[in-house]
Amino acid sequence: MIRRLSRRAAVRSALGAAAALPAATLLPVGLAAQSPWKPSQASKIVVPAAPGGTTDIVARLLAAYLQQAWGQSCVVDNKSGAGGVIGSAEVVKSAPDGSTILMGNIGPQSIGYSLYRNMPYTPASLIPVSCVLTAPNVLVVHPSVPAKTVPEFVAWLKAQNGKASYASSGTGQSPHLSGAWFLQLTGTKAEHIPYRGAAPALQDLTAGVTQFFFDNLTTSIEFVRAGKLRALGLTSKERNPLTPDLVPICETMPELKPFDVSTWFGVFLPANTPKPIVDSLNAQMKAWLDDAGTKERFKTMAGFPAYGTPEQFNSFVNAQIALWKGVIDKEGLKLDVN
Repeated sequence: MIRRLSRRAAVRSALGAAAALPAATLLPVGLAAQSPWKPSQASKIVVPAAPGGTTDIVARLLAAYLQQAWGQSCVVDNKSGAGGVIGSAEVVKSAPDGSTILMGNIGPQSIGYSLYRNMPYTPASLIPVSCVLTAPNVLVVHPSVPAKTVPEFVAWLKAQNGKASYASSGTGQSPHLSGAWFLQLTGTKAEHIPYRGAAPALQDLTAGVTQFFFDNLTTSIEFVRAGKLRALGLTSKERNPLTPDLVPICETMPELKPFDVSTWFGVFLPANTPKPIVDSLNAQMKAWLDDAGTKERFKTMAGFPAYGTPEQFNSFVNAQIALWKGVIDKEGLKLDVN
């Protein structure tokens, strides 16, 4: 049984761990002696999603750490809507002084650029600071599907000839596009059924209304362990300690070798933020992500710390934008921000 941290418990845990250390020990080696940059005023981390989700929990853990390291207030501000575009746009318009930070993710910082016709910002509007966390999705099927492996599932899909259906937590989101890319690579067809979130999608999947779903591992694994769903493979190329025997999909068939999808979360600052501020925040994040307590918390979310330099994270984001543009263009999918 996976135990999830509630939002309040996550913040309490992060604050408790941070308070146990002197402020100087929280900083990367060398920075403590150099009086590193910190905001001249209270800062905030904008979460472009509702409270309680992974983006929100990760942001609150980082806010607790930065508040201790900087010795002043750092709060989380939830600005949900339009698949994360509304909150991201607020950060784009904010002053480039380091006091407003975005906890971005795969949706508004990679998929959205090709998905939305009227995107209010561009990749150049934000400076990538560092990736924070990556986590896999998992391919789960209803028990009525006879396949026990990915190759068997592909054969079953071909036999269904488009009659099968797959759920998603919303059109254009990572679970939907994971399914679309999987079908593109295997030359198979299935009907996409979008839902308003993962909970109703899982409800209909367990009832047999749909046949498969590329869902977050931490959510679906409970249904798999209860025998309500069958897991066939992970979307990421890495195995996961929560499911050590579950094989990555990219290892199952030659045509699926390129298939590598992880939900990811990362920190961004507004364009024109001075480089010393970017580098200082990046150094703070490295210390936080290297901490054993942070790694342990991420493990409970089936995630992996994913620190990178601003240059590395920028390259990663650009590669993600290109990847999902190819999938979206082939799918012929376009939406409007509203």
